[in-house]
Amino acid sequence: MYSVAVSRDFIANHYLIGGDWGSENQPHAHHYIAEVRIDGQQLDRHGYLVDIVAIEAALDAIVADFRDQMLNDKAEFAGLNPSIEHFSRIICEKIAAAINPPGTGRLRVKLWENATCWAAYRLAF
Repeated sequence: MYSVAVSRDFIANHYLIGGDWGSENQPHAHHYIAEVRIDGQQLDRHGYLVDIVAIEAALDAIVADFRDQMLNDKAEFAGLNPSIEHFSRIICEKIAAAINPPGTGRLRVKLWENATCWAAYRLAF
């Protein structure tokens, strides 16, 4: 199976809702690292799983929309606790829509919120 991955780092703000998580209930920032990984069996006629430039462009646009923003105020988080789990799903769905990967395989977004903690979301295509 082939894999291709791209990562970007950015800072965004949020605060958790719906529970007592101490300081996490107050607005604060995280230095996120988003890693997009695509796995598949088939390469296209150019020998690409997905053109890495297309992945970079899609991820750059998504990151730009969240960079230095308060996640709680973003439409994508309406009615949701802005957890890293929800955030990884939102980014994954946006990447899938932007690059529309061909063939069959898996798309995964692994989102780090610090050096030791991450969440991931996977889609099959």
